[in-house]
Amino acid sequence: MKALQGIRILDLTHMLSGPYAGMILADLGAESIKVEPPITGEGTRRLLEKDPKNSLNGFGAYYMTLNRNKKSITLDLKSEKGLQVFYELVKTADIVLSNFSAGVTTRLKIDCEHLSKINPRIITCTVTGFGETGPNKDRTAFDMVAQAMGGGMSITGQPDNPPTRSGIPIGDLGGGLMGVIGVLAALQARHITGRGQHVDISMLDAQISLLNYMATMYFLSGDVPDKLGNGHFVHVPYDTFQCSDGFIIIAVITDNFWTALMEVVDAPELNTEANKGQPGRWKNKLFINQRLNEILSTNTQKHWLDSMQAKRIPCAPVNNVAQALADEQVLSRNMVIEVEHPLGGKAKMPGNPVKLSDTYEDTFSPPPTLGQHNDEVYKGLLGKSDEDLKALLSSGVI
Repeated sequence: MKALQGIRILDLTHMLSGPYAGMILADLGAESIKVEPPITGEGTRRLLEKDPKNSLNGFGAYYMTLNRNKKSITLDLKSEKGLQVFYELVKTADIVLSNFSAGVTTRLKIDCEHLSKINPRIITCTVTGFGETGPNKDRTAFDMVAQAMGGGMSITGQPDNPPTRSGIPIGDLGGGLMGVIGVLAALQARHITGRGQHVDISMLDAQISLLNYMATMYFLSGDVPDKLGNGHFVHVPYDTFQCSDGFIIIAVITDNFWTALMEVVDAPELNTEANKGQPGRWKNKLFINQRLNEILSTNTQKHWLDSMQAKRIPCAPVNNVAQALADEQVLSRNMVIEVEHPLGGKAKMPGNPVKLSDTYEDTFSPPPTLGQHNDEVYKGLLGKSDEDLKALLSSGVI
């Protein structure tokens, strides 16, 4: 059994932020019915589809990953007939998830105001760049827009270098994660009120939330934070260091870790009375980092990590993607899985990070071909006949 078994989602999402939210909910057991435009399907179906390195049987990496555990139906929401069929689906559903631009759901008459008249228990969720209110709600936004406007880019990168976006598309993924949280909160509220509601998620809001204590520090001090590279504004040493065969990080956040580090690293010039406390280490930060780099570069990652881990010093290798996905801890928690392609073959991808002690069935169905579940949904769920489907097909509704 999965935690969200019995919950049905009508997934209208495309690209990354919305599909990622839908993927997490589907991984947790929600029945996700992906509603796609006829003929073309949603945008990520075509993304990388012909890339020989990053596709499998016509499914690019985006679509293959984000749409596992989902079903697919085709439906033209811009047609009156299609809209009426969608309303029939809404009567059976719990959640309508989308990430159209602000205002699109209202124009299509699939917003919460319209849908709650059909199903008062329906929960709608939109993930947009700037939310559905405010002076900039109509601006175009993608991941990098949210990262730039949210302040995170200004504090990422090396000092005196240009701002740097996160290598992980945290603008999109942050919005998707907030969408999951909002939907789950609305489901819980429905147990109390008996009513659905609308969840309005802004990717920019998510980035501001992720600033967290750094925003509070700015409001308290008035100091605008700048780029620190991989360093820290309090702790020393807290940075990336060169070994003979790669990089490691060391995160000395208490004095006892520094004492332990001095037992591993033979450096009398660093093992001073002044450096036993954070104020002294902060004052000597440049020298400490320079000297540690010189010493650590004389031996391998494994040598230093084994020695430091034996002393419980916070440290880690700086893994590339291949190394991260081969890590024994990652593999032991089923965070690398194989998902089948509906036309044959398998692809590896990240697993489900939400581990529940009871309702945790870790299974993954293939991402669907376009309209693969038309018969199942329209005939099985809505009770349409073969003649009904032929009429919808001939009119271009499905």
